[in-house]
Amino acid sequence: MLCINNIHTDAYFNLASEEYLLKNFRDDIFMLWQNDPSVIVGKYQNVLAEINLDFVKRNKIKVVRRFSGGGTVFHDLGNLNLTFIEKNDNVNFDKFTKQIITLLSEIGIDAESDERRGININGLKISGSAQCVHKDRVMYHATLLFSSDLSSLADTLNSDPKQMENRTDDRIYVKSVKSPVTNIVQHLAEPWDIKFFKKYILDYFLYQGKKNKLYKFSKEDISAIENLSKHKYATEDWNFYGNYKRTEIQLSV
Repeated sequence: MLCINNIHTDAYFNLASEEYLLKNFRDDIFMLWQNDPSVIVGKYQNVLAEINLDFVKRNKIKVVRRFSGGGTVFHDLGNLNLTFIEKNDNVNFDKFTKQIITLLSEIGIDAESDERRGININGLKISGSAQCVHKDRVMYHATLLFSSDLSSLADTLNSDPKQMENRTDDRIYVKSVKSPVTNIVQHLAEPWDIKFFKKYILDYFLYQGKKNKLYKFSKEDISAIENLSKHKYATEDWNFYGNYKRTEIQLSV
């Protein structure tokens, strides 16, 4: 398995990197990454039904639509994102959730999953997840709230019903299921900073298998990801309407 410590914090780049890895690599992959303040909506969602657009614009929070389904989540540098990509051999996505719960248990966090593969501590959510299939490859990704700004999270996801009053789109969209949340740092016996927690997670998966190794994006990888980011993930057509001009994007699949 290739283990990637993705140091980029631009949400457009990072969501593009997931699609690029899914479609262009054959190895199993684990990627750990963070975003600057941003709101990530599911592929089949209506942005205006999910976010507080005024708050998002006022605070310059990026809105990015991801390649997978599921609900809307808030990201900032107090949140970690875990992406798993592997060959589709009738994969059971629950195994990824269980792996995350196990790694948390080893630092004294007693967490459990729910029916949507969310992860909770005493009924408070610390992780949401989504998944998708592309040909013979699958992707599962999850958030981990470690020390996020929960006030900004709540304000970002508090959508105003008035935003939908003049809606002309008659498509049916997936709606998020809101849950009360907490940060992992509040449940640790000893204080950790997020850099230490990030290193713990990366090492945990790196040493899960003898053939696992670190992988760093090449210049070619970065160029292709930036191209996909520019023509898809940074566009209003994709992020707000789920449309983009595929002919403008050069990707091998």
